[in-house]
Amino acid sequence: MTKKEVPKTPLAERIRPKTVNEFEGQRALLGEGKPIRLMIENDNLSSFILWGPPGTGKTTIARIIAEQTKSDFHQLNAVSSGVKDIREIIEIAKENKLNGVRTVLFIDEIHRFNKAQQDALLHSVESGQIILIGATTENPSFEVIPALRSRARVYVLEELSKDDLHRILQFALTKDEFISSLNIKKIDEDFLIYLSCGDARSLLNILESASVQEMNKEEVLISKSVLENIVQKKNILYDKAGEEHYNVISAFIKSVRGSDPDAALYWLARMLEGGEDPIFIARRLVVLASEDIGNASPNGLVLAEAAFNAIHQIGMPEARIILAQCTTYLASSPKSNAAYLGIESALGDVRNNPLYSVPIHLRNAPTKLMKDIGYGKAYKYAHDFENHFVEENYLPDELKGKQYYLPTENGQEKKLKDYLKFLWKKLKKY
Repeated sequence: MTKKEVPKTPLAERIRPKTVNEFEGQRALLGEGKPIRLMIENDNLSSFILWGPPGTGKTTIARIIAEQTKSDFHQLNAVSSGVKDIREIIEIAKENKLNGVRTVLFIDEIHRFNKAQQDALLHSVESGQIILIGATTENPSFEVIPALRSRARVYVLEELSKDDLHRILQFALTKDEFISSLNIKKIDEDFLIYLSCGDARSLLNILESASVQEMNKEEVLISKSVLENIVQKKNILYDKAGEEHYNVISAFIKSVRGSDPDAALYWLARMLEGGEDPIFIARRLVVLASEDIGNASPNGLVLAEAAFNAIHQIGMPEARIILAQCTTYLASSPKSNAAYLGIESALGDVRNNPLYSVPIHLRNAPTKLMKDIGYGKAYKYAHDFENHFVEENYLPDELKGKQYYLPTENGQEKKLKDYLKFLWKKLKKY
């Protein structure tokens, strides 16, 4: 039997789709009549950011745009590129524009660009010199500066379904010259798809590794044991791209909210062992510290923010200790969602009622005219009164006496409630 030569190009790259019709998944974006498909078919591009888990097609979509549109296409990876690279492409884009040629710049892992690097893109994107396509696995709300987000639509890519992965697998088995040349008699498809966790690249990498391991046998059998040997993990309990990701983070948050540090540590361990980004967990703890603990234990937010910064600097494996400390502190703290309920109630009034005028005694009076017509008149300066407080209406007259913040009896918030009750004897009831 002639020994087969293993291709040097990875399988995922060898079978990467080149047209929209070959692409599997993301039907909300590339299905008939959907936004990205229409941009490609009409050759009418605008800047956008693709946000989704690894292996869901972000780079492939960019490559299809490069293949199927009349554009000068450039690609950068934010890990290895900087402002100098951006400026070089901008200079090319200026020349292209003079010649009526559109320039597309694809930036992979755009979340790794710092603020200055992202700022360098703003004018060119705004003026249309370049069409920006960014790809990120991180939430653009946190990792992409607002000015850049406002100039580019954000499209969310979903985890690939089992059917999507099945079709990708079948394409690889029949269309790739090396894989199809092997005598693969059996493959544990369900387990392979399970191991891939919705990531097409992972699916193809595992398939190729297993195929290479077994390729010199007369009959190639890619069984569960072969696949387990490839990934070196027999029990993957956490799918960091799919439904289990949301299930486990939900269980984690609810355990902390429910004051069960032991359950919280278990779900934390599940996420860490499954390869979850510790920054993602830390970010959720910062939100929880305000939403579920709030002023019942204000130090919770201080610790959560400190943990977030420390984890960002240190990384794994030491980050697990910081996460454990923060998790157990927040789980063991008294709870209050009064601040959360308060802002939701206030937002409801702002959204559903007229925007009432600011009372004239609270208005700023930087000019003589404003002072003459009464702006700021009769304002009572709180520090001039006993206890540095005067019972005054600070709301629009239509909302006088309205209360949004209703502190609980828990933890340090009880002290705040007692103090507010001591101050406000007429307008409000605590």
